[in-house]
Amino acid sequence: MEKIKVLVIDDEQIVLDSVHKILTQEQFEVDTAISSRKGLDLAIQKEYDLVLTDIRMPEIGGMRVLRDIKRARPSATVVIITGYATVQSAVQAMKLGATDYIEKPFTPEELVEAVKAALDISATKQPEEQTLVHKDEVIKVLERAAVDSSFAESLYYNGADTLEEYGLTSPEKLAILTGDIAWIEEHVGKLTDSQKRWLIQKLSAEIW
Repeated sequence: MEKIKVLVIDDEQIVLDSVHKILTQEQFEVDTAISSRKGLDLAIQKEYDLVLTDIRMPEIGGMRVLRDIKRARPSATVVIITGYATVQSAVQAMKLGATDYIEKPFTPEELVEAVKAALDISATKQPEEQTLVHKDEVIKVLERAAVDSSFAESLYYNGADTLEEYGLTSPEKLAILTGDIAWIEEHVGKLTDSQKRWLIQKLSAEIW
């Protein structure tokens, strides 16, 4: 029987070593990456059954890692590794395409249970289409964020919750919340300076 392939992305070597030891003992095949950029490259190049990624990392944050993995491999199972200070962001990530999250510090039993549960959920879940379909709604959000400072602030700190009133998919929400100008313009055409204002601000003030 072919082993389940897992990739772990975290900027703490002790976390990588611990997860590697626990999951290899459970007969998983495990790769690790201490660099989020290297981890993202691996996740896109190779086919993993599950990716465990930290939410707050240098180079590339966990939300962008989630976004780009899902873009390249819509059926990928992504579980967020989080600490107490970033639980809110991990919950947001679940609303944006992650299957689950696990909070540090965790026991071997908790890790194995979380991985197996996430794989079971993904086995019965249809992958979400990674395209932009609600063009008018995306433009509405961008134009409102450009003129409504309270709305823009809520986008920063409440993420997906702020976008509940708009009929957007998870990929569309992720693109807005991670400042993905290139992907949005690819689907809706060139944005005005006003429409890009929030996206540029998001890129210059990354908090996840």
